[in-house]
Parts: sequence; C-alpha cells; structure tokens
Amino acid sequence: MDDSSTDDAQLMLDYASGNARAFELLYARHRSGLYRYLMRHARDPDLANDLFQDVWGRVIANRSRYEPRAKFQTFLFTLAHNCFIDHCRRTAARPRGESIDSTDTEDSLAAPDELRPDIELERADDTARYRAALASLPAEQRDVFLLHEESLLSVEEIAKVVGVGAETAKSRLRYAVNKLKRALTPVASELR
Repeated sequence: MDDSSTDDAQLMLDYASGNARAFELLYARHRSGLYRYLMRHARDPDLANDLFQDVWGRVIANRSRYEPRAKFQTFLFTLAHNCFIDHCRRTAARPRGESIDSTDTEDSLAAPDELRPDIELERADDTARYRAALASLPAEQRDVFLLHEESLLSVEEIAKVVGVGAETAKSRLRYAVNKLKRALTPVASELR
C-alpha cells in the first residue's frame, strides 16, 4: 500500500475489510487537525481528549457501515461536531465564550528561547486577543470558522457537517472572518 497516495475513503474501506494499517494511516493523517478542532471547541484539554477518543471510537465502531458518499474528512468532522454537541446536551451546557485559561495548547507553538522578552510578550498578547475574539463569535460562526481552519474542508462540505445549506455556511464563515478581522485590527489610537 502506497501510504501517501491512497485516498482516505479507500483507507477507510480497507480498514473495514480488516486492514489495521489503513486505520493507522487515517489516524496519523487526521489526528492533529481533529484534536485542534476539538480543543478549540472544548477549551479544556481533558474534555478535548475525551471527545477525541470518542470520535475515533465511533470511527472504529462504524467502520463496517462506512460508505464513501463524501470525503472521509467530512465524515470525521461530522462525527466530531456531533460528539461535541452531544456532550453539550448531556451536560446541559451551551458552548461558552470563555477562553482557555491554560497555555498548554500553545506549547507546540512556543517561541524560540533566543527571542527578546518584548517580542514574546507581544506574541502572548496577540494570542490572548485571538482567543478572546474567537470566543466572542456566536457558536454557529465559530464552528464554521474552526472547521474551515482546522479541517480544510470546502464550504459545501462544512455545510454538510453542520447541517445547513452551503450559502448559510458561506455567510457564517464570512461574518466570522469579518468579526475576527475587526477584533484583531489594531485601533488607530494604538498606532500613535
């Protein structure tokens, strides 16, 4: 099996036929983007890990029923979206607009030691502003934006994941991007 050129749908079909290596390849290809998506929704590493395991558990449980009607990524992120919504319903919690208190999720993006402290402080401020801006988005817009950024799905595929029309998904993405741009653009007085 050529690891790099085999498409995801074929890998999932191979896995359904008993090829464990196919699952390993799918997992390796999608684990990072899926985890980031869940982490940004959950805003809690423990919950993100639980949801991450639940999603892959559902992939395993549904392997024999998988039909490649859409890209595997669409299937995977639909499962992730549904797992998060199910969690919110179970806990009677709505997605909150709070940012993550911990900076553990940024460890992989840590700045090199040789950077000056003022640059590190500026980056920390930028990260905090981004998190706050992202958290301030309505849940529907944040969901579409995160799917667009983390999964690299098309707008049509995102629409399928969240269960809305393509124009609605496109509109939510546009509003989210515009709100983030406004929130992250320095105020003119800050430039003086």
